[in-house]
Amino acid sequence: MALQYRAEFDADVTFEAGGTMRVRAFSVDVPHEEASEAEIVASFAAACRLPHIAEITLTGVRVFAEPHLDTPGGPWDGRHRRRWVELSHVISEGLITYPGLPAPVFTPHLTRADSRSRYAEGTEFAMDLITMLGNTGTYLDSPFHRYADGSDLAGIPLERLADLPAVVVRAVGRAVDAPDLDGLEIAGHAVLLHTGGDKHWSTPAYAEDAPYLTEAGARLLVERGAALVGIDAINIDDASPASGGTRPAHTLLLAAGIPVVEHLTGLGDLPPTGARFTAAPPRVAAFGTFPVRAYASVPDPEPHDHSRSAGWQPAPAE
Repeated sequence: MALQYRAEFDADVTFEAGGTMRVRAFSVDVPHEEASEAEIVASFAAACRLPHIAEITLTGVRVFAEPHLDTPGGPWDGRHRRRWVELSHVISEGLITYPGLPAPVFTPHLTRADSRSRYAEGTEFAMDLITMLGNTGTYLDSPFHRYADGSDLAGIPLERLADLPAVVVRAVGRAVDAPDLDGLEIAGHAVLLHTGGDKHWSTPAYAEDAPYLTEAGARLLVERGAALVGIDAINIDDASPASGGTRPAHTLLLAAGIPVVEHLTGLGDLPPTGARFTAAPPRVAAFGTFPVRAYASVPDPEPHDHSRSAGWQPAPAE
């Protein structure tokens, strides 16, 4: 018998315009038995379609498994009721990712026309060669990128790359500093720095006064146990001439085994919490940096109402 996981809880909701609502014994579907509070909150808000929420506080949370009740779409398996958000730039021939670094070059190895003589009639293939720097497009830095004895791309454990709970940090200035990160749930999370730098992607302005993570910010992320750190800008560090070539964020994060993803895009489409983030490169040995298909999934209430809880009871706040 197919099982699905559900969370049952009480919730106190505060709205931005004022007013509160208390919910008792509400339940929602969750993706797994160890669903975080942020995931449960996101599923609750999506199921109820509550507008302009300032804060949701959960109490008495209980996660349990039960037989699937034949709701539309089959058992909740992580694909239903989530939408996918693309966070990678497209790699095309001639793309300039970083001024001064070479662009990718595409070369045909076997053209479709040449392949026809090798296969049955009506069957053809194309095989192409790409000459490309590892630092192209949206890419991931492994510790080997900075340290000769650090883990290479093949050595990074999947739990630091795939299906990570994400926390999105909305930058308010050029430098993302420790105070911008304090108070966030960081341990075991992909910390994604949304700076808006990607709006200048593939233009000269992309490298001018680019946003970055400060040394103090990187140190806090290491101390708090971040699983991965990403940014939608040209570098996780200040790459301007004024920096003198220092790279404290790379130095601290990669020394701690925390992968870095640079040149993200689309972070504005993610909620502050509740998304699941993935950015996995190929398992290349003795190599430090490689492009990734970075993406996230977020709770989605469509195409049907998922609360399935006739017993939720709004009550006056005490």
